[in-house]
Order: sequence, then structure tokens, then C-alpha cells
Amino acid sequence: MVRKFVEGENIDIGFDGKLCIHSRNCVLGHPEVFVPNAPGQWIHPEAGAVEAIVGVAHSCPSGAITYRRKDGGPEEAAPVVNLVRVRENGPLAFNAEMDINGETMLRATLCRCGASENKPFCDGSHTKAGFAATGEPETKESIALEARNGAVKVTPLPNGSLKVEGNLEIVSGTGRTVDRVTKVFLCRCGHSKNKPFCDGSHKAAGFVG
Repeated sequence: MVRKFVEGENIDIGFDGKLCIHSRNCVLGHPEVFVPNAPGQWIHPEAGAVEAIVGVAHSCPSGAITYRRKDGGPEEAAPVVNLVRVRENGPLAFNAEMDINGETMLRATLCRCGASENKPFCDGSHTKAGFAATGEPETKESIALEARNGAVKVTPLPNGSLKVEGNLEIVSGTGRTVDRVTKVFLCRCGHSKNKPFCDGSHKAAGFVG
């Protein structure tokens, strides 16, 4: 990942364009800081209050936007509850204390259509590919986890599913609990008939990634 920081007096703003899924929370929330369609530099830390910038970063589902505080305030903390949200006709949005291929992240949006050219991360290819998958999968019977936070290891298996190990709650796009797990295999080829869970369809589909 290539993250560049724009320095400000009280806060530095980091941005990684390869992770960005253009949710537009930044340019809609604080367009004075994140200037839409600007030629050249489009991020201006000095134009906004620190807490406002922190809020925008926390609302960035892909983890493309991060920050470094210089005012003595706290850096982003790991979530109290590890979550993955299933987006309608779209990706898997994680908010957890993750290790993804050796990279530490708290927010990430991962491909589940199989078409991204930036696997395991979403690059918006699901729209062009016409990917169709509900964001409201059926609720599975599960019991409350003893702990709802902690480290989560995310491993994209070669030409296969997304193996996730750690305390995790899978929720629908509207926030309904779908499942509670400590280990799960999620579909990332786009062909499972049991989405968001893997059913082995990647083999017959010849998925490469």
C-alpha cells in the first residue's frame, strides 16, 4: 500500500488512492478539507477542525483516509466490536483490528465479486461487472461471543475464499446480525450460492486471485 500524508499544523491526513472506493463521505462531509474535483492538491488539513477531520476518517469504509494527530489527542482506536458489513451488490466492509497480508488496518473494503484488479481490496469493479448479491442474507443461529473485539487475521487464500480468524460479527447492510464467528470462510469469487459464505464454487468457476 502507498499512503501519502499531507501535513497540517495540528493533524496530518493520510490517503491511499489504491484503497479508495469513492464512497464520497469525505468530499460530502467536509468539502473545505477534501475539495472535490480540484486540480492538484485536494486535501487541506488546515481548512478544518481536528475532530471534524477525525470523524471523516472514521467514516471512510475503505481505510483510504487515515490521520496522525499533533494536538495530543488520541489516535484511532480499535473498535469495541469487530464487524464486517455485507454491502448490497457490493463488497465486504470490515471494521476490526485486522492483519491483512501482514498489513495492520482498522478499516478495509474487500472484494466479493471476484472482478477487482486490486484484490483482496475492492476497486469498484462490481458495478461494471453487474455483480448482484443481497446485502441482507438470512440470519444464522449463533450465540453471543465471549469477546467481541481483539485481533483478526484476514487471509485471502490463493484462488479461493477469504479466511477470517478472530472474533467477528457479520452484519447486513441495515445492521442486522447475520452471524457471530471466530473463524469463517467468506466468498470472494462472486459465485457462491450461499453468499457471503464460501461454498467452494471458486473451484468450478476457475477463480484466480
